[in-house]
Amino acid sequence: MKIIGFTLSKILAEKPKNLSGKIDIKSGLNIDDVSEEEISLPNSEALKFDFTYDIKYSADIAKIEFKGSVLMLDDKKEGKEILKDWKKKKFDHSIKMPLFNFIMEKCNLKALQLEEEIGLPFHIPMPKLAPNTKSADSAKDASKEQNNANYAG
Repeated sequence: MKIIGFTLSKILAEKPKNLSGKIDIKSGLNIDDVSEEEISLPNSEALKFDFTYDIKYSADIAKIEFKGSVLMLDDKKEGKEILKDWKKKKFDHSIKMPLFNFIMEKCNLKALQLEEEIGLPFHIPMPKLAPNTKSADSAKDASKEQNNANYAG
């Protein structure tokens, strides 16, 4: 299956209370519906996965919510199997993890921007640099190795 579309239909960010004390942050991703979608490619079918992704801050301090859909091109056999399982309220297919990772990647980027704009702590830890305590020469070598590791992708 190949992802051919991503659409957000709802973006909500609210902070009704001021931040105070220890804050727990929980996120959740749910597939709300799976349906066939007509597309204008010959001999092709697509599945539309409607989803909700939310980030909740403890004690109703704040909430970020996304609703949207992902469109995936499928082969007929695999698509029929997914729809059949979905009718039984099951969604345990090989595409689940790649689909969830794609949704979280898209939504997490937007969530970080919204969190900064309304003054919320980030829901995922940001990388931080720490001073190196090695000698100057070995520090340069370690720095080069670290940079290479970071860009290895």
